[in-house]
Amino acid sequence: MTRRQLLALMAATLARAAARLPANRNVKWGLGSNLWNYFPRVPFTDILDVMKDTGFIGLRVTQFPQILNTYGITAAQMQQEASKRGCSIVTISFNGPTQDPARRSEVIANAKTAMTFLKEFGAHHLVVFSPNRREGAAPDAFKSMCECFNEIGSAAREMGFQAGLHNHMGQIVQTPEEVDRAMAMTDPKLFYFSPDTAHLHLAGCDVVKTLEKHKSRLMLADYKDAKRLETAKPDSFDRNSIFDLGDGEIDFPGCHRVLKGMSFKGWLIVDLDIARQGPRASYERCGTYVVNKLETIYA
Repeated sequence: MTRRQLLALMAATLARAAARLPANRNVKWGLGSNLWNYFPRVPFTDILDVMKDTGFIGLRVTQFPQILNTYGITAAQMQQEASKRGCSIVTISFNGPTQDPARRSEVIANAKTAMTFLKEFGAHHLVVFSPNRREGAAPDAFKSMCECFNEIGSAAREMGFQAGLHNHMGQIVQTPEEVDRAMAMTDPKLFYFSPDTAHLHLAGCDVVKTLEKHKSRLMLADYKDAKRLETAKPDSFDRNSIFDLGDGEIDFPGCHRVLKGMSFKGWLIVDLDIARQGPRASYERCGTYVVNKLETIYA
């Protein structure tokens, strides 16, 4: 084989590899930093390299602000390294004692700090988790939480952001009824919906119907596959129930048809909790599923 033929073959191989990456047009694909907490520590740039190489070009930051110390990186360095690779920091997993009225000013201040950080990256979404389920047992806890969500939403709007609810097993907003109740008890002009498909499924929701029901408030979503394990304990989360896209039980083509019907333009985060052959292998597999099964419906 001549050098020219070898170079042509390499170029064709690279072109084929690039064609398999998610298109990131109307739907933009991201991942979550939390997965790397289950593996030996690597430089933050390794996470960004996986993102660039697999086409999941947006990052949801977890454990903020501790993550900066964990990886020994400043916000400015994070911005610089992400920009080099064509990647973006798109949101933060935010939580706090929203059910406790006595701590509301603290929660709002922390939310503003998180959004101030995100603003430096050009982001405009804040993903808001509900408190631990045990903390929701107190009388009026759910009502107080929703009132706090509205205040977070109001602060977000003032800063040019949207804030939205992220459902999760083991938290106050877990079941189909609790998702609906939280949506009903928050102001649709202030507080949005940022669902996790895996946790919807594990809690007994019909994922497609839930997205359809609350699509007018859909801000951002986690596309995460799951299987209901026979060994699962009620109100608890086992990360072994999480699978690469297409390996679980969730109807993602149905979800994607909902997105197409509403002309969705935004981020979907494949926030894996487990990668059985490592992060890069899982995101390569997820990317192949996105291209082959989902982008034929809506890209």
